[in-house]
Amino acid sequence: MQADYVIVGAGSAGCAIAYRLAEAGKSVIVIEHGGTDAGPFIQMPAALSYPMNMRRYDWGFQSEPEPHLGGRCMATPRGKVLGGSSSINGMIYVRGHARDFDTWDEMGAKGWSFADVLPYFKRMEHWHSGGHGGDPAWRGKNGPLHVTRGKRKNPLTKAFVEAGRQAGYCVTDDYNGQQQEGFGPFDATIYKGTRWSAYKAYLKPALKHAHCRVVRALAHKIVIENGRAIGVEIERGGKRECIHANAEVIISASSINSPKLLMLSGIGPAKHLAEHGIDVVADRAGVGQNLQDHLELYIQQAAIKPVSLYKYWNLFGKALIGAQWLFTRTGLGASNQFESAGFIRSKAGIDYPDIQFHFLPIAVRYDGKVAAEGHGYQAHVGPMRSTSRGQISLCSSDPADAPKIEFNYMSTDQDWQEFRTCIRLTREVLGQDAFAPYRGDEIQPGSSVTTDADLDAFVREHVESAYHPCGTCKMGAVDDPMAVVDPQCRVIGVQNLRVADSSIFPQITNGNLNAPSIMTGEKAADHILGKPMLEQDHSIPWEHPDWKTAQR
Repeated sequence: MQADYVIVGAGSAGCAIAYRLAEAGKSVIVIEHGGTDAGPFIQMPAALSYPMNMRRYDWGFQSEPEPHLGGRCMATPRGKVLGGSSSINGMIYVRGHARDFDTWDEMGAKGWSFADVLPYFKRMEHWHSGGHGGDPAWRGKNGPLHVTRGKRKNPLTKAFVEAGRQAGYCVTDDYNGQQQEGFGPFDATIYKGTRWSAYKAYLKPALKHAHCRVVRALAHKIVIENGRAIGVEIERGGKRECIHANAEVIISASSINSPKLLMLSGIGPAKHLAEHGIDVVADRAGVGQNLQDHLELYIQQAAIKPVSLYKYWNLFGKALIGAQWLFTRTGLGASNQFESAGFIRSKAGIDYPDIQFHFLPIAVRYDGKVAAEGHGYQAHVGPMRSTSRGQISLCSSDPADAPKIEFNYMSTDQDWQEFRTCIRLTREVLGQDAFAPYRGDEIQPGSSVTTDADLDAFVREHVESAYHPCGTCKMGAVDDPMAVVDPQCRVIGVQNLRVADSSIFPQITNGNLNAPSIMTGEKAADHILGKPMLEQDHSIPWEHPDWKTAQR
């Protein structure tokens, strides 16, 4: 029960790290509490709403009652399975905007600017345009992570991009290429009709090395002696044991569980640790702080023609799709159905997009409940850079207990202003001529909901998490009192211990978090191995020439 490196968490970043360390000839043990990813609910892209609602695959976290959302407790799914959240997510692949990473660098995460991270995005990708456009010069061609595009056969999917163009926005052929801003096709971690998780891309090949293995157990705490991490205490089969790390321990347990594990190990705000009788190893005020997420609304429109996916939303239709997928890995089951995207700026004077759209050619909720109106379509919309910050703290010193999750959503005036803008801009796009042949009544919020007060009430009741929590073990300068890890992902104040996952993001990125989480694992692996960083790529991203004076 020892290895050179012990990694806690077989999620997006942990799988990538295991792969690179095993490839370099190091012995690796990955500790994962969840089990196998086998089964159609995870593997079939169209079934994405199932695994995130299944206790077998999901930690089942809930937030505390949110004070600004009428006391609602918000679902906070995190993957408890090989592949982590990459095995239960929506499979949407968004790198983030170049400015996100330049901002990280400015915030103290030196060496994480866009020029620094772009080579890692390219290293991890195996991008397939499939004849559907895109920008090969900006994309990786030989990486472990397959990235594809949907067939975009549904007329509503194309109408959404055309409506964006008609509303005066840019169209972009590849938001993961030079130009994020605009409307265009979505990329997805889907390959040959199945989900391509971090487990499949990275850990499965790593396990072919004799010196890499997975131990299924619950991590209790990091074992620290004389300020140095020497292993991980685990529980499996009702017994406690220690897995020893000859070189380092790496925590990649998610933005919820990584700070929890640090605090259980005596690393965190001293006062909070004392409340739970935990001896302080390193007093780090930032552990569990800086919690960020994306919220979104579903703006739903009824369709007057039977063009949406609603016609398959019955037992027979689902069986037909399932059977076609099982036997051929093709058809509607082979897509996550998110095939058109949009990234726009909310107003003039903002230099890069701060609103994201996911378009879906059916009116349905994440829990699989379809709109009563039948045929319809929806745009998921939300601001990308909320100014609200929350925290993760311990409920108790028992490792089996879930931590206390307080997002503190919508706690600033700016958040409310941005959501009102989101609703109004979405309505404008859905009101364009491209949708005229299909457009029925607005299902949600409903055409009578127009005043600021009405929109705020709708947000309070209906806003949902996009499931992008991050930031709780912030990366920054060693002298930053709120930083938890330095720019090499080393925990400040403890030797031979690193954190590498979405918890180290200083600020949330623009879009879905799976791609930057995997990139974090890729780059962290080079830091761990003491290798020189990949050579910077100074490709210049597109910027709207009139951003100072024009919203579009």
